[in-house]
Amino acid sequence: MTKKDPLDETGLFGEFKRLARTSGTVGGIATRLIGSKLGFSPDTSAHANELRLALGGLKGPLMKGAQILSTIPGALPDAYAEQLAELQANAPPMGWSFVRRRMMSELGPEWERQFRHFSHEASAAASLGQVHRATTMDGQDVACKLQYPNMRATVESDLRQFKLAVGVLQRVLPAIKQDQVVKELEARLREELDYQREASHMRLYGDMLSDQKRVTVPKVVETLSTGRLLTMEWVSGAGIKAFLEGNPSQAARNDVARALFYAWYTPVYRYGIIHGDPHMGNFTVRPDHGLNLLDFGAIRIFPPHFVKAIIDLFSALQADDEDMALAAYENWGFTGLSRDTARVLNEWARFVYGPLMDDRERLIQEDDDPNFGRDIAERVYEGLKRTGGVRPSREFVLVDRSAIGLGSVFVRLKAKLNWHRLFQELIAHFDVDALASRQKEALARAEVPPPLSDL
Repeated sequence: MTKKDPLDETGLFGEFKRLARTSGTVGGIATRLIGSKLGFSPDTSAHANELRLALGGLKGPLMKGAQILSTIPGALPDAYAEQLAELQANAPPMGWSFVRRRMMSELGPEWERQFRHFSHEASAAASLGQVHRATTMDGQDVACKLQYPNMRATVESDLRQFKLAVGVLQRVLPAIKQDQVVKELEARLREELDYQREASHMRLYGDMLSDQKRVTVPKVVETLSTGRLLTMEWVSGAGIKAFLEGNPSQAARNDVARALFYAWYTPVYRYGIIHGDPHMGNFTVRPDHGLNLLDFGAIRIFPPHFVKAIIDLFSALQADDEDMALAAYENWGFTGLSRDTARVLNEWARFVYGPLMDDRERLIQEDDDPNFGRDIAERVYEGLKRTGGVRPSREFVLVDRSAIGLGSVFVRLKAKLNWHRLFQELIAHFDVDALASRQKEALARAEVPPPLSDL
């Protein structure tokens, strides 16, 4: 009897099994949160760990929604936010027999003749697919990212589960209205299913970062790529964890952090485009302490006025100008804000913008208290409850996620830089019309299709 591939279960029964693994856990959230509202004291930390284990063992994007919620202050109870922020893709990889069938469906029955070598073992796994190292017939080392089977149905299943969980949370934690968060997540996750769109994002980032010599964007091998297979040049590097285990010098840590800062924020302030998934599996450290960017599924294109509002909020916080801050939030897409609510949001903004406002070399977080950020989030959430709540805009979702995600990497690196001057360098001579022109030209050169949310 042959051993069954753990992913060789598609169709209706596979969907039932998947729902069985998550629905009970989501239902458990409802029970515990409602019990808490009625005065009971359930063990939320234990259940949060159960939730992390349940979602972390799945191949699919449900974890991404949880990760996004974990970065918005007050959107989840602390125990859930802490556990879900740590989610990674841990499910078993596709076996070789299954990989061969998937490759045949993408490149045809003679697909193996297009490679000198194709590794039977996956070199990396992600929420939507796994990566195999290979060598093309002309001798080029490449990475082949192959999408898991039945992912379109999986994404829709995950989104249904996510909306169910958010609906429960909205009833017991009403200060953060999540409907726009859900809409943003739906659009971005559906985009991530299309590897041809991701290939266009790679061309886009290669163009936008062409003058950043410390950042490498792999080139797409177009002839070996499809909507569910993305083949790109292989780039060598170490993960952040391995880099840190090598006991790097402070200068090396700073070099990596500087490259990461430019990789993420040059596209934002010059082109109005952000990479919305900054977790540590999406980049590696080059031998010269530069950076390789590896995943381009979650890309967000902003209207130019939104980028200007990010800068305006920085200026408002510096000048302690409440009118300018309120206008900035409105330009971010926050509607119906009172001055009291804007003041509460300013406390969160000062936490996120803090290192950018301090003109000196410093760590990204100088307070040694591990609960420092959580304490601020709790105060912000209580303030929002007191002032009537807030509905985060769609544009806010990935900006907040990127800021918190990158901040956690900078903390882990223990990088010490003048973040203020790095930021000022990027926004010097900022002009909305010039950004709009650069954005339009870059999107056209890379042949990026319109975002799904704009169709």
